[in-house]
Amino acid sequence: MKYFILLIIRLYWILIPQSNRRKCIFKKSCSNYVFEITQKEGFIKGLKAFQFRYKNCRGNFSIFQNPINDKIQMILPSQIIIGEEEIADRLIT
Repeated sequence: MKYFILLIIRLYWILIPQSNRRKCIFKKSCSNYVFEITQKEGFIKGLKAFQFRYKNCRGNFSIFQNPINDKIQMILPSQIIIGEEEIADRLIT
């Protein structure tokens, strides 16, 4: 099953040009992230990574500057806060 997910992602990369894909809010695109997790940690972890990204990469996020440490952060729909190093550059600049 692990190789099935990896095959699906590779087909996605081949068949859908990058210009037609949704722009990811994360620095590492959702497909790259899920591919990497699946490849390293297996099928179940890959599905969990896909589920997390699917739930959180669909809008309803907020970017803010933390008043305590002046760092740019993002709050995801699942109420998880991520740092600037994980946020796509196009959203920060």
